[in-house]
Amino acid sequence: MKYVLLSSFDNYIDAHIALGRLEDAYINCHLRDDHSVTLNPFLSNAIGGIKLMVAESQASRATEVLAGN
Repeated sequence: MKYVLLSSFDNYIDAHIALGRLEDAYINCHLRDDHSVTLNPFLSNAIGGIKLMVAESQASRATEVLAGN
């Protein structure tokens, strides 16, 4: 399964809220670089933050879920 970047976050709280909303909608997703940014927040800008990755086939539905539709 191919995953695409849906969004990136500066902190783990917002990232995990978005992840939880997508998981509740049965969308295949995961967070990338969440451990690195959580352990060392100064790395966030260098590595692009915490990345919310979703299955390519579910990307449009994931966008709708996060938009509140």
